[in-house]
Amino acid sequence: MNKVYINSIASISAQKTFDNSLFLTEIENYEANVIPVINPNYKDYIPPAAARRMAKGIKMGVVASKIALQESGLDTIDAIITGTGMGCVRDSEKFVSAIIDNDEQYLTPTSFIQSTHNTVGGQIALELQCKGYNFTYVHASNSFESALLDAKLQLELDEEKNILIGGVDEIGEHTTKIHKLVNHVKAEAIKTSDVINAQTPGAVFGEGANFFVLSNEKQASTYAEITALKTYNTLPETEVLHEASNFLKENNINIEDIDLLVLGNNGDVDFDTFYTKLTEGFINTQQAYYKHLCGEFNTASSFGFWLASKVLKTQTLPEAVKLNNKDTASFKNILLYNQYRGENHSFTLLKQC
Repeated sequence: MNKVYINSIASISAQKTFDNSLFLTEIENYEANVIPVINPNYKDYIPPAAARRMAKGIKMGVVASKIALQESGLDTIDAIITGTGMGCVRDSEKFVSAIIDNDEQYLTPTSFIQSTHNTVGGQIALELQCKGYNFTYVHASNSFESALLDAKLQLELDEEKNILIGGVDEIGEHTTKIHKLVNHVKAEAIKTSDVINAQTPGAVFGEGANFFVLSNEKQASTYAEITALKTYNTLPETEVLHEASNFLKENNINIEDIDLLVLGNNGDVDFDTFYTKLTEGFINTQQAYYKHLCGEFNTASSFGFWLASKVLKTQTLPEAVKLNNKDTASFKNILLYNQYRGENHSFTLLKQC
C-alpha cells in the first residue's frame, strides 16, 4: 500500500496560527471559560458580499482550506473530507429560535440550509469547483479522526492522489449555555495558561478550523508521514496505557521510540486522569498539550494534529506546549492521544519524512 503524507497545513484558532510562517512564537493568554478564534482578514480570501452571508464556521473552513491549498501548490484536489461535531451550530440556533418566536410560521429557510453539518464541505467544493468525493463525518469528538481515516484508506489504496481534510467547529451561544448547565464548561473564568492545573470539573470551550492536504506523493512541502490511526468509542482508564502499547507494537514501534507524546488535556479534573494514566508509561518521553491554546471542541484534536505536523517539520517544540522537560535531540515519531469525557479515544502516529 502507498504511504500517506501531510503536504500542507492551515489553522484558524484562538492563537495567531493562520500565518504558516510562524509557530506559536506569540501566545495569546485568555482569562475566560469560552475562547473565540482570532479571525484572519476574511476579505483577503472571500468577497465581502459572500462573506456576509456565511456562518462563522463556513468562513473559517473556507479560508483554512484555501491556505492549505496555497501551501500545497495545488489548484484543486480529488476529494474533500471534513469532520465536525456540531456543524454550523449558530444557524441551527437561529432557525430553532425563529420557529419558537414566529409560532412556526413565516420562516425563511436560509438559516436551516446553512445549519446542516455538510455545509462547510459543500461551500469549499463550490469555491474550488471540486466535483469529486465530498463527505462529512459527524462522530462527536472522533469526527476529525474519522475524516482522517477515510482519507488515509483512499490514498493507501491509490483511489485518489490529493485529498483535502479538515476539522471545524464554531461556538454557539445557546449551546454553550447548555454545556455550562451540565458542568461541561468551567463555571468560572480561568487563565488558559493555568488550565492544566485546574482542579475543577469542565473545560474551557473554544472553536476553530484546521485543514490539511494529504497525498500519497511526497513533495518539498511535506510535513510528515501518517503511520497509523486507531479509534475507540469507550476505553477503561486502566486500559489506556495497555492499548497504546499494543497500538505501537502493531506498527513495530516501542514506547522508547516515541520522541513526543501529544495529549489532549483540557483541565477537567474528572477526565484528565486518562492522560495521567498514559503518561505513567512515558516518563522518559517529552510530553506536550495544546487545548489551553485552542480550547475544547469536538474537532480540537485537529489542532493537535497541526501542532505535531509543525513539530516534525520545524524540529522545534514551543515552550508554551511543553508538559514536561526532557532533552530531545530530534523528533522522528510522535504519538497523539485524545479523548473527551472518557469517550471517543484516538491514537495517531506520525513520522518524520
